[in-house]
Amino acid sequence: MNIMREISIFKVVVNIGVGEAGEKLIKAERVLELLTHRKPVRTLSKTTNKDLGIRKGMPIGCKVTLRGEDALEFLKNAFWVKDNKIADYSFDSEGNFSFGVGDYTDFKDMKYDPDIGIFGLDISVTLNRKGWRVTNRKRARGKIPRSHRLTPVEAKNFVKTKLNVEVVS
Repeated sequence: MNIMREISIFKVVVNIGVGEAGEKLIKAERVLELLTHRKPVRTLSKTTNKDLGIRKGMPIGCKVTLRGEDALEFLKNAFWVKDNKIADYSFDSEGNFSFGVGDYTDFKDMKYDPDIGIFGLDISVTLNRKGWRVTNRKRARGKIPRSHRLTPVEAKNFVKTKLNVEVVS
């Protein structure tokens, strides 16, 4: 098989959207730190919504980006929580997929902490092939041909074979 056609996990983004700054956001950051062993980055509001009390530039959530072995290990634990199943509609047209976990205490070795409470999280996985850097580099930037892009079918096969996860229709 051609090495350039191999599919790999580019990154895994773990996100908790709180909707407000303050104590709730600090607790969400603590949850992400417990799960990923990384310091989370705050996400900021892009617009103002008076009904929700959100101003532009206000912190409303937090996220952690994982790459390499850390991403693979976290993803296996997250799929264990979901009974190694993912819905068919979770895949987009580029072969990436996302899913949610209802409560952080579902993960292995996590216990309920009354100081933190209950938080759910979203997990987004970006898949790609080698050579994708061509689209992002500064010098001699280029486009990826359609034949080299991932399709949802290829992504589903990758998830089935590499991660041993069942894709449910």
